[in-house]
Amino acid sequence: MQFFVTGIGTEIGKTVVSSILTEYLQADYWKPVQSGDLHLTDTMKVQALVSNTKSYFHPERYRLNAPLSPHASAALDGVQIQLSDFTLPQTSNHLIVEGAGGLMVPLNDQDLMIDLIQQLGIPVILVSRNYLGSINHTVLSIEALQRREIPIAGIVINGEPNPATESFIESMSALPILFRVGQFAEISKEEIQRFTQSLKCFF
Repeated sequence: MQFFVTGIGTEIGKTVVSSILTEYLQADYWKPVQSGDLHLTDTMKVQALVSNTKSYFHPERYRLNAPLSPHASAALDGVQIQLSDFTLPQTSNHLIVEGAGGLMVPLNDQDLMIDLIQQLGIPVILVSRNYLGSINHTVLSIEALQRREIPIAGIVINGEPNPATESFIESMSALPILFRVGQFAEISKEEIQRFTQSLKCFF
């Protein structure tokens, strides 16, 4: 199984969800573009939260210095991101790919994150966080993916429960909510492992 983890925006919880999926599936992990925080990348964060010894952490295709959208950070670094530069890592294991920001984050002057998702050709797991406006952002993200005929494996809900929001999204989209992530007392390897042990198989 291979999944691309994207979100309805930035700071939605994609990295925590990617950690859960990587641990649950004992999958490999790949972050195609890291923009900023090179001292503590998302790959490093996921690696620190995963307990199993089977997962392999593939190097990023681009490591950009500034904590900006990839197109702006790449320009500052004097590089040009091209879609043709990206191919899925070769592995016989499951694979979790984590995007940067949301679907419409620019990689260069023409291409967006959704273009990369479409090129890679693997199903999406969409991370949504409960906040005022999240229904709008979630439905827009789903419509953008469906318009390009990108398969969506399901939705993960992050944050405090909101049954009215979640039931509307599930009914409106006809997509399964794979699981819900509440507030961890502490985001740690032990908590991620404990959470994955409570998950029922959703694939």
